[in-house]
Amino acid sequence: MSDGPAFDQLRASLLDLSEPMGKRTRAVFYLRSRGGKDDLRVLLDALTNKADSELMRHELAYVIGQFQDADACQTLETVVADESDDCMVRHEAAEALGAIGDARSIAILEKYSKDPAPEVAETCELALRLVKYKNSQQAPEEEGSLDRNPYYSVDPAPAMEKTKSTEELKQILLDTSRSLFDRYRAMFSLRNRNTEDAALALAAAFDDKSALFRHEIAYVMGQMINPVTVPALKKVLVDASEHRMVRHEAAEALGAIGTPECEEILKVYVKDDHQVVRESCEVALDIIDYWAPTKEE
Repeated sequence: MSDGPAFDQLRASLLDLSEPMGKRTRAVFYLRSRGGKDDLRVLLDALTNKADSELMRHELAYVIGQFQDADACQTLETVVADESDDCMVRHEAAEALGAIGDARSIAILEKYSKDPAPEVAETCELALRLVKYKNSQQAPEEEGSLDRNPYYSVDPAPAMEKTKSTEELKQILLDTSRSLFDRYRAMFSLRNRNTEDAALALAAAFDDKSALFRHEIAYVMGQMINPVTVPALKKVLVDASEHRMVRHEAAEALGAIGTPECEEILKVYVKDDHQVVRESCEVALDIIDYWAPTKEE
C-alpha cells in the first residue's frame, strides 16, 4: 500500500491555484498527516497568499493549528493582526494560536478580542481562555475526568466532566449567560458522546445569535457523521440569510455524512452566490465521490 503522494507533488498541487479545490484540499490533509517541518512550511507559505480563496486559507490556518508547533505562531499572528484580511481567515488563525497554546500569543489574542469583527473577537476570546487553560495546572488535573475526544482533533476548548448528563450539557450549551468557553466545552462533550440525544441537543443551538458558535456546531456535526443531524444542516445550508461561515461548515458536514440526500442538496448549492459556499459544496461532493468506492464494498 502506498503512503500517499510524494512531498513535491503535494506542494505543487497545493500552491497551484488553478488546480481543483478538492485536489488542493486533499493535498493539505496529506501534508498534515505527514506532519514534518517541511510540510508545515508549505502550509504556512500557502496561508500567506492572499490571492487564494478564503475557504482554502481558512482550511490552511485550521490545519496549521493542528500541528501544535510554536514555529507557526509568527505567521498566524500576522494574519490575525491584518484587519484588511477576510474575517474567516483571521478567525481560523486565532483559533490555531489557541490550539498551539503558546503563552507568547496571549498579548495579541488580548488585543484582538476587542476586534470590530465579532467572529474574530469571539475567537480571540476563546483562544485566550484556551492558552491560559493549557498553561495552568487545571489542564493536567482535569484530563482523566473529561469526556474523551475520539476525533484526534485539537479543539478550541476541552470537553466537560464525564459525570455531567446530556441534559445538563444541553442546558450549558444553550445558556447565553455562561461564557463562550464553557458553552464550547459542553459542545465538545456532546460531540464526543455522539448519541442521538447529544446530536439533537447540538442542533438546538443553531438558533444562537453568534455566527461563530453556529459555525462550530456545524463543524462538530461533520466530525460526528450522525445522519440525525442532516435536517438541521440542510436548513442551515439553504438559508441564504445565514452567515457564509456557517453555511460553509454545514456544506462540509453534509459532505462528511455523505448520504444520497446530502449529495442531492450539495449539487444544488454548488452554484450558490457566495464563493465560499460554492467551493465548500464542491469540496463536500469531492469527499463523497472520493469515499464512494469504500462505501460500496
